[in-house]
Amino acid sequence: MILGVSGLYASGKGEVVSFLEARSFEAFSLSDVIRDELERQGLTETRERMIATGNAMREADGPAALALRLLPKLRSGQNYVVDSIRHPAEVEALRRAGPGFRLIWVEAEEATRLERIRGRGRAGDPETLEKLRDQEGRELGGADPAGQQLLAVRELADDVIPNDEGLEELHGEVQAVLRKRAHFERPGWDEYFMSIARVVATRSNCVKRKIAALITIDRRIIATGYNGTPRGTTNCNEGGCPRCNAFGPSGKDLGECLCSHAEENAITQSAYHGVSVRGGALYTTHCPCLMCTKMIINSGLGEVVYSTGYPMEDVSLNLLREAGVKVRQLDLP
Repeated sequence: MILGVSGLYASGKGEVVSFLEARSFEAFSLSDVIRDELERQGLTETRERMIATGNAMREADGPAALALRLLPKLRSGQNYVVDSIRHPAEVEALRRAGPGFRLIWVEAEEATRLERIRGRGRAGDPETLEKLRDQEGRELGGADPAGQQLLAVRELADDVIPNDEGLEELHGEVQAVLRKRAHFERPGWDEYFMSIARVVATRSNCVKRKIAALITIDRRIIATGYNGTPRGTTNCNEGGCPRCNAFGPSGKDLGECLCSHAEENAITQSAYHGVSVRGGALYTTHCPCLMCTKMIINSGLGEVVYSTGYPMEDVSLNLLREAGVKVRQLDLP
């Protein structure tokens, strides 16, 4: 979940961020992106300089520049809250980061905000209603597409939270947003296992193609395998297999290849550790070859799920089906 927070001066955005931080949300601020730029330029921070630098960054790199610099820091599996969103392009960039994004706009009456400003006594804060309006007027919107456009941001808000009462009421409003759960996404079992197989494939030492397989029983992985030369011999990528290193035509002279196949390695690893694969499912990144197909049948595996086709796949698939092994192709991006 990524929650964006925006609002006018002293509306209570910081309180919302603090509340979420205390509930395991990692906090980021687009203002920190500007502060990093000021530090890079060797400039001290002032409110006017922050606004001017942010506008300059949007003008140079596009209106979503601040959000785009932040996005690489957001990892999957973590909840985030992002503060200081001041341009609609920043909202759209964060929405594209994933379906779990919601924008919260924190709303408070003008008089309430002025009272808070006076109470905190920060240097440079407006002390009168006229100064507050003058300062905010430059941030609400204007003809400059690179400038701050807070009113346009408000129009994109998924949730508008009133904050004219106490902290208890504000926290209750935030809890109501959290209960909506925004978006919760989990991969299905097929996608989960095939994604793991793709990672296993990165360990392959074959110079022609990287293939991996894994075996599951009751949705539990019991073995993995990737293609490459046998245990204790020279790796294929180090010259261990003459056929692969000669880049021979696909499907020809397979008997001369020294590399073990991914499915073969997954099955033999199970045998090596004394684990039965009977009735299990084999997930493989490529359709099995004929040799591996025979091993799959004779080892008692009950299902094969593959992603990419392979030479002679019709022979393999027909043999698997004849032997009563279920076969499915999984189309993943």
